[in-house]
Amino acid sequence: MLKRLTFLCTALLALSACSHNGSDNNAAQPAAPAPAQTSAPAAPATAATPAPASTAAATPAAAGTAAAPAAAGTSAAAQKPAAPATPFVDDGKWVEGKNYFTIDPAQPTTDPNKIVVTEAFSYACPACNAFHTTADQLAQALPANAEMTYLPVSFRPDENFPLFQRAYFAAKALGVAEKTQDAMFDAVWKTGELASDDLTTGRPKPQSAWPTLDDVAKFYAKYGVDPKEFVAVANSFSINTQMKRADDMVKAYAVDGTPTIIVNGKYRYTPGSAGGYPQAIELAKWLVAKEAAGK
Repeated sequence: MLKRLTFLCTALLALSACSHNGSDNNAAQPAAPAPAQTSAPAAPATAATPAPASTAAATPAAAGTAAAPAAAGTSAAAQKPAAPATPFVDDGKWVEGKNYFTIDPAQPTTDPNKIVVTEAFSYACPACNAFHTTADQLAQALPANAEMTYLPVSFRPDENFPLFQRAYFAAKALGVAEKTQDAMFDAVWKTGELASDDLTTGRPKPQSAWPTLDDVAKFYAKYGVDPKEFVAVANSFSINTQMKRADDMVKAYAVDGTPTIIVNGKYRYTPGSAGGYPQAIELAKWLVAKEAAGK
């Protein structure tokens, strides 16, 4: 595992995430350590929820029906055969305000006929990198009445998050986001071709050495995308609009760190608040069953 993650794991022996202010306001103390969550810069809360909202300027109403379709994309893992539905049983294991948090007001989703499970993430977030194989497992564990989507965040410009938010939406527009989701994490955290950190030292590179949009275009060229077309699409008005809408949704969901899981625009939690990676999958399935049961 890369040295930066090792350092973070040593410093914080609890599940957390990449957050606004370096702490996970939603997290319960779990039994096992995991990489620290990246946070966005602190901002006043705008919703009646335990965690503060991001600094994106929008109201929940402005981030409603129009925002959701642009902000989320279906994962490749979700295309596999659906898992069996789980009956809803409330045995007191999952506690609102501790393990998961209500989004107030609830937000519209991309598909009214599905229960939408969304991961707020960044390719540049080390905690998201550590979680992404679990996110794939979560997508595979969802029943047929649910689907997995992704919401890229931009709240850490000091860690190059906006570049990767733009890259995700451009890749989605060009039809390659699904098949490159895991490969993008590898390009940042394994091969280092798109890394903003020096993977040998675990320290940030000078901003002059950060990957650029042209570097990202070269990565997607391996998947059949013309680099000039990628750059043009990435810089288009449409992608700028999608990025703004994504920021609006981050604020409406009161996401203050990554990875954060949002279920049907009504609930959010982190792997830390769930109690661990396996529990994050279990809680998602429980909240999906809760929604399906109308509870």
